[in-house]
Amino acid sequence: MSASAETRFERPHGARYFALSEYEDRWARVNEEIRRQGYEAAVVWSRSGGSYDRCADVLWLANYYSQASGQGLDTAVFNARALGAVILQPGTEAELQADEPWPRRDVVAAGTVEWHYDPIKGVADALRKRGIRGRVAIVGTQILPMKHWLQLERETAADGIEWVHDDDLVLNVRRKKSVAEIQCMREGGEIMTTALNRLMQGLIDGEPESVAAGATAEIIVREGGAVHMIPCSHGEMIRYWVSDPLYGHSHAAPQRGDLVRGWIYGPVREGYWLDPGRTAVCGGNPTADQRSLVEDNARIIETLIEAVRPGARLKDVALLGQKLVTEASDEKDQAAEKWPHFGHYMGMFFETPYIGATMCSEDDTFEAGTVLGVEAFISRKDVGASGIEQNFILHEDGTTEAITRSPYLWW
Repeated sequence: MSASAETRFERPHGARYFALSEYEDRWARVNEEIRRQGYEAAVVWSRSGGSYDRCADVLWLANYYSQASGQGLDTAVFNARALGAVILQPGTEAELQADEPWPRRDVVAAGTVEWHYDPIKGVADALRKRGIRGRVAIVGTQILPMKHWLQLERETAADGIEWVHDDDLVLNVRRKKSVAEIQCMREGGEIMTTALNRLMQGLIDGEPESVAAGATAEIIVREGGAVHMIPCSHGEMIRYWVSDPLYGHSHAAPQRGDLVRGWIYGPVREGYWLDPGRTAVCGGNPTADQRSLVEDNARIIETLIEAVRPGARLKDVALLGQKLVTEASDEKDQAAEKWPHFGHYMGMFFETPYIGATMCSEDDTFEAGTVLGVEAFISRKDVGASGIEQNFILHEDGTTEAITRSPYLWW
């Protein structure tokens, strides 16, 4: 099945994609972790309101996404707009503290739903109403601005709460995907494959990057998803991640014989991200050196994916990637310097641990039932640079299932 003008992915449970039982299971699993770590409760913050890279935990727990953009523009009425929180306490249902009026009960998933012009005070009042004291995990310290964190501290100073920063509390639970989540990401893969095929064909045909990117975005938006960025580069700019750092794509058009690189990333299906990328040649007729560059890149990707197995160490795959890329390159490009790793977990954003020798621990191992991206960048003097990323599911039996299925080679 392809995501075309005639194909639409429907929400199987009406306004919510996932059944309410899916959310109840998520609450139970996080509450189990709260008990295990000796917390009385957890307050999980996310930022939305036009931003998709920091909305993950609250969206995953409560299916809540704010439309109140303008975080930081606090007024006499509004405070901490675009910030929302979920309170989790073992033995109770999740409680959503929203930042804008009338959260739709047919959309959000929570036992208790409240909204406030000031969600900081709303959370403090809710904790006080529950009589929560002792160790409370705060999740999202990398999201909550210092201004609003200080407000929360002041609001709860007399309540006997010991705040413990634990930003990975929910991530550690949601990294392994449910059967329903896996299916959702497969559907996202169908959309992303169609979109990436359009992007690459446009660049190969010599369309301006902006034209190819616009047609690509139209596919994703038509299917109900969103785009974070569509990075493109070509020709003399191929050693840079993007031709235009502000938007990711320029108005320039590749010429026949130019190496072209296209990537897409963003929440294409129900907030779940994918980020595949490919490299090709404008005109589709590579030189021998260009062919060798891209085909060697593709072989590296295939070799690394073959090395990913449940229980395998991330560091071993990362060291293998370093060896293969070093052998295949005689210089670095910007992308290789930007990302000194060979992939990462995928979900409601790029997820840790990363497949990087300096970015993971000795004990990090691959887990079945997860979605991953494997990527590699190689560069050669007088030829150019190539980059490829593939997204796939790692199954219990050790097999992998590609969910972004655009070809590695375009000749």
